[in-house]
Amino acid sequence: MLGELKEKGIKGVKTIIYGRTLIVVLAFLIQFGLMIAAYLYLRDYSLAVYAAFVILGVLVTLHLFNGRQNPDFKLVWILPILIFPVFGSLLYLYIVTQPGTKYIKKRLDKLAKETSPYVKQEEPVRARLESESEQMSHFSDYMYHYGQCPVYDGTEAVFYPLGDDQFIDILSELKKAEKFIFLEFFIVEEGVMWNSILRILKEKVKEGVEVRFMYDGMCVLSLLPYFYPRLLEEDGIKCKMFSPIKPVFSSHYNNRDHRKILVIDGKVAFTGGTNLADEYINQKERFGHWKDTGIMIRGKAVERFTYLFLEMWNVSESKLEEYEKYRLPKMTGIRQDGYFIPYGVSPFGDERVGKRVYMDILNTARKYVHIMTPYLILDYEMIMALVYAAKRGVDVKIIMPHIPDKKTAFCLAKTYYNELLEAGVSIYEYTPGFVHAKIFVSDDEKAVVGTVNLDYRSLYHHFECGVVLFCNSQVRAIEEDYQNTLEKCQTVTEQNYRKQSIVNRGIGKVLRIFAPLM
Repeated sequence: MLGELKEKGIKGVKTIIYGRTLIVVLAFLIQFGLMIAAYLYLRDYSLAVYAAFVILGVLVTLHLFNGRQNPDFKLVWILPILIFPVFGSLLYLYIVTQPGTKYIKKRLDKLAKETSPYVKQEEPVRARLESESEQMSHFSDYMYHYGQCPVYDGTEAVFYPLGDDQFIDILSELKKAEKFIFLEFFIVEEGVMWNSILRILKEKVKEGVEVRFMYDGMCVLSLLPYFYPRLLEEDGIKCKMFSPIKPVFSSHYNNRDHRKILVIDGKVAFTGGTNLADEYINQKERFGHWKDTGIMIRGKAVERFTYLFLEMWNVSESKLEEYEKYRLPKMTGIRQDGYFIPYGVSPFGDERVGKRVYMDILNTARKYVHIMTPYLILDYEMIMALVYAAKRGVDVKIIMPHIPDKKTAFCLAKTYYNELLEAGVSIYEYTPGFVHAKIFVSDDEKAVVGTVNLDYRSLYHHFECGVVLFCNSQVRAIEEDYQNTLEKCQTVTEQNYRKQSIVNRGIGKVLRIFAPLM
């Protein structure tokens, strides 16, 4: 698409992209500078004004202590409020009173009510699950009542050990589309992967297939120009950015759409770690070999992904969606193969569904929990869950990258290594390159494939998604891939941690103070 811009008379694409990035960064810095200037001015203006803000700081601190937030987040706020009472209090009040964040939450709550009639729990399915596993039936009740995510049967799955493998089936399934195609991704960048998909989307639009494509607005900073949705609209593809970055300082920019969803005709859905860029299918080398995973589901469980997409799409829409139009079509030939719980994660409200999914697996595992994650930035609850599982004899293994994409995040991750290793958690690093997969698999019964990393951003700040599998044949395939991946890993020991440079260890320890913001 961008390669065609010269033919359309548009030049200097890179200048536009990076020029806008510079403008946005400068605007943020100016606004932040004004806040600091206001702080300095008020601090020096009069003792009474400063005393008033000190009192405000104490009140804000009391409010934080008595709130329901994670203790780690309370600490991150309390420190600047106590050290810089005026500036810390002003910044906190500015963040918590943001209208943009409140609007998105209110809009999503309304959309969830609109889609609720289309994602009801089938009681016979829940009853069968209860007869097989009382623990999983209780877990499914939680997911349904607090996450609007029913448990489904009548669904098949295909697990992909690499994004390379998933890409082949994505192209194949897209060519079969007859009614609609929904795509929602965090990153999109021109190259072999996206250009191949885009060609098929254009063909399908000409055949009368409805195509909607949404990607996260962070892409506007370095990957795609701001006007890119208009270019796709010219080809008949409905396109929008989620929360595009603008030169206005706002807290809702912190809540990115990190989901990866592709739904075709309501019959087939894909999710996992793979974005629409060439490194995810190893067509471009970044940080060595790129290890990612994905899953395709076919059958009844696809319906939840359809409505997860429609909810996010309609955040910025005013007219009522035709939800009935996208209901699950009648399908035959789908064999009974266990249970599925597709789920979405929202950064708003008290429920942290993505975290609860992982915690439930750790707390109920009997034999093993095997994990792949690109990042390891943990809160106290997650540390204790991992440690307790290992101490009660569960084989807990974590595969991390050996070549990181973010060196600061890697330094921070290593600050958790010793505590986990001492408790009996095994940690490995994927020596060929970078692990971007987000996998939990346990006891040959349960598995999770999705977009949720083991870090604060995924567990608290981002919109995410995934699918829980129980007693499905692909659970074993996920574990087999895990064992195959272990053969390409090096074991991390306490001695490895001590061999780090003093600088890297120092950076990690300092960053850990700010970990909830990373």
